[in-house]
Amino acid sequence: MSVQERKARELESRERLIVATARELAEQQGWDAVTTRRLAERIEYSQPVLYSHFRGKREIIGAVALEGAAEMAVALRAATSTADGPRARVTALARAYLDFAELNPAVYDAMFQLDGGLAFAQEDTPEPLRDAFAALLDVLGEVAGDGVHPALFTEVFWAALHGLATLTRAGRLPPEETGRRVELLVERLAVV
Repeated sequence: MSVQERKARELESRERLIVATARELAEQQGWDAVTTRRLAERIEYSQPVLYSHFRGKREIIGAVALEGAAEMAVALRAATSTADGPRARVTALARAYLDFAELNPAVYDAMFQLDGGLAFAQEDTPEPLRDAFAALLDVLGEVAGDGVHPALFTEVFWAALHGLATLTRAGRLPPEETGRRVELLVERLAVV
């Protein structure tokens, strides 16, 4: 292995460590606790080393968001791959989405609540974000209904899921009713 290859691997490894540490700290204490000083202490590197990878917290949030989007896409596809029929796929998708949001609150915040400097629904939208949307569209596009643009329907359904995830987490909706909300959402919005 050449010196350049070794250095590139070390840089990539350190970047993964920074992102993993930021995620861990955010999940434990919230994003306000994620500072370059704390990250530097936890990973045992200097702050300038952090800045050689990320210009600041915003870029770290963006890196966490991209990682989370990739994980969410995998989770959505896994949940829907074994479901039999459009209604079952949409139900599995909705449950997997809400489960992901519940199990990964800091990552979910990085993806959809915080400014990570990422472009959404634009030409320069990063691939992990496009793929997460595609995981939704693949399932929801088939139940959009006649005359309804599949991407537009996916945006509306996604907005409903995001609202459920956010309101439930904030204690505005009782979590024990989540299953009934998913059933109602699927029944009323998805044309099957």
